[in-house]
Amino acid sequence: MEKFQQLKQLIADTEKEAESFFSKGNKAAGTRLRNALQKVKVLATDLRKEVTEKKNTGK
Repeated sequence: MEKFQQLKQLIADTEKEAESFFSKGNKAAGTRLRNALQKVKVLATDLRKEVTEKKNTGK
């Protein structure tokens, strides 16, 4: 559950960068957004593995 909370927090923190990039055209915010999205991808993959492991072990 900890990784899920981290994922939610990361997405919430990334919202400001997305707003700056899409609404204001801030290119630096676009770079920060891309970096944050990469972190989301890695964290989501880790969380997915954790869920699969828990499902398969039954614990």
